[in-house]
Amino acid sequence: MWDLILNDPVAWGSILGIGIIVAMGAFYTYLFIHNTKENR
Repeated sequence: MWDLILNDPVAWGSILGIGIIVAMGAFYTYLFIHNTKENR
């Protein structure tokens, strides 16, 4: 099963896309928390 996933470019694209979405979400959450702390 893992060989199929590792050799499939479509699967890599999906994994990369999900990773980017998660990273952006975490980054914006961090910025939001950082900015709200500064204003108080």
